[in-house]
Amino acid sequence: MPPLSQLTKSQERTVVAGLILLAWALIIVFRLFLFQVVGHSQFERLARRQQERLVPIVAPRGSVYDRNGHLLAISSASQIAVVNPKRIPNKELAAALLGRILHLNAQKLQDYLEKAAASRRHSGYSIIDAHVTPEEAATLKSMNLDWLDVHQGSVRNYPNGAVGAHVIGNVDGLGNGVAGVELKMNKVLAGIPGSRRVQRDGKDVSYDSEIVKTPVMGKNLGLTIDRELQYIAQQSLKAAVVQNHAEHGSLVAMNPRTGEILALENYPTYDPNDRLLFGEKPTGREDLAAVAPFEPGSVFKIVTLSAALETTNLTPDSLINCGGGVMRLYSRVIHDSHPHGVLSLQDVLAFSSNIGAIRIGMQVGNQNLYDYVRRFGFGQRTGVELPAEAPGMLRPLKRWQPTSIGSVPMGHEISVTSVQLAQMGSVIANGGFLVHPRLVAWEQERNGPREPVKRPEPVRVLKAKTAMAMRMMMRRVMEPGGTAQRLHVIGYTVGGKTGTAQIYDYAHRVYTHKYNATFMGFAPLNNPSVLVVVTLTGTTGAAGFGGSAAGPVFVRLMSAALNRMGVPRDAPEQIEQLIAQQKKDAGIKDDEQDSDTVAALDTPFTPEEIAEARGHDDEIDPNATRIPDFVGKTTRDVLQEATAAGIEVDMVGDGLARTQIPLPGGQLVPGEHVRVRFTR
Repeated sequence: MPPLSQLTKSQERTVVAGLILLAWALIIVFRLFLFQVVGHSQFERLARRQQERLVPIVAPRGSVYDRNGHLLAISSASQIAVVNPKRIPNKELAAALLGRILHLNAQKLQDYLEKAAASRRHSGYSIIDAHVTPEEAATLKSMNLDWLDVHQGSVRNYPNGAVGAHVIGNVDGLGNGVAGVELKMNKVLAGIPGSRRVQRDGKDVSYDSEIVKTPVMGKNLGLTIDRELQYIAQQSLKAAVVQNHAEHGSLVAMNPRTGEILALENYPTYDPNDRLLFGEKPTGREDLAAVAPFEPGSVFKIVTLSAALETTNLTPDSLINCGGGVMRLYSRVIHDSHPHGVLSLQDVLAFSSNIGAIRIGMQVGNQNLYDYVRRFGFGQRTGVELPAEAPGMLRPLKRWQPTSIGSVPMGHEISVTSVQLAQMGSVIANGGFLVHPRLVAWEQERNGPREPVKRPEPVRVLKAKTAMAMRMMMRRVMEPGGTAQRLHVIGYTVGGKTGTAQIYDYAHRVYTHKYNATFMGFAPLNNPSVLVVVTLTGTTGAAGFGGSAAGPVFVRLMSAALNRMGVPRDAPEQIEQLIAQQKKDAGIKDDEQDSDTVAALDTPFTPEEIAEARGHDDEIDPNATRIPDFVGKTTRDVLQEATAAGIEVDMVGDGLARTQIPLPGGQLVPGEHVRVRFTR
């Protein structure tokens, strides 16, 4: 090739153009090398990101069964209508449209959409209907609304409605447990989610998919409860609460040998199939039997007398001076509702003498009494498979006042739950062992065998002879003269104890004339198979005492439980006739109210101790409402702040807020009110 200087202008332009083309070709080759070789992995990932999407696959949730294999909770496939309220331009029009198609209340739906859209806490994901029919789904999809979607999912069904609702619990719109066993055992029931890789074209339309990770189905759970007993408990408890004009009630039926809970009910209750709309206040969803501590009253004398039999020289026949029904302890004067002079120790329990219990407690001493209260499991959680179980309140011995020995022996200055009372009664019923109440009997993987759930071994806390002596003294409670003399389970000998504790009004700092009415009992006497605890809160008058208000519920459920379990009768016909004759001779009528002894004492607990008794809220829904600090604010400011937060407030007095219960900063249990006291 001749030198560039010798080329003609035409040839020169040709060479320059060729060089430019060559350089361009080299650049293209170099870029292709970068794309295809050096950056292959990176661009492949980018392409996959545009063309593929990993879609989670929800694992099928395990089912829940009762002890006899009846279904309590099951998931089924369903089409779900979902909206984003924050993106709906016209809430009224949207509510009318959806209400007509899905057969929902348009006004209620509109209120819900407006509240959800205005809330900062709302995530934007809201289930409108979890049971959409194929026809309804086709209609909704055809509208092509950017704030509406219909997708395939599963819905949790509870075939028995409100029966056992507080035990079973329920799930939220995302399928996660939010109450009861559904929450406590959520990880076991939920399983392990999987994923699917979906191929999409340029128009974002899926054309192919493959499973990347197969979901693992959640385990099935078998509970210890009996569905039929749950129903009887629900109906009996409801009738008693309504008849006695009580605020609420709870019931626990348990096998005292194993700790298996046969029935656990609360009233008011709820249907777990009813899903709450955003902003709608739940009612009756608090599991009172496990999370609501209360002063037990005379039923707690079981602990006092058990400690006396083991730490002193007292026997069931030992004589106790009851002072004619009056006793002065420092600055307090304590009365028995029925004056007694000298009673045997067993009659102190049968007649429920407060003064007798205090005299016995003084002989036991603070240290021994405290030790035995702890032995019976009070002041600590039982470990039952329910969320947010309260430990109750037992002050450390160093914080006992000089007058505490006049309160604790008769069930004051201590707070307990119904589950803890069932655990206490089981110690007497099973011969002296502390058993741990339990609700979950077995777990089962898909198509696998049922694996029993291991529980802690029972621990001996009383001598066998002490438990037997207490059992016989509790039988005396049911006989003529006892505080439960008219209660009778046909065909069986029964031991029991009444409890009637006045309810303290923290706003006014006085004891009210409303009671926590409790009855705890077991049968058959010599070898108890069933133990039942019934508590009604807010009863009044003599008809609101433990034996009269809670006793009939005990009788009905105990009779049903013993029959269902096939427990042989231990009271033949001649014994039944003898019992009837004893009551006739004593002049006891079937409709006669049982007596009990009630004591009014000093302030039981500080606000800090109440918070401690309820326990930590680490297992409650993290989105639960936090309690504001109302102290120092006017009634108007408190009302405005409470209304904005959706909190029910009970206000007493006027001026500025001085105290509040519960304390600020904690989580508000569904259905719970905040009490605020105002003074000038």
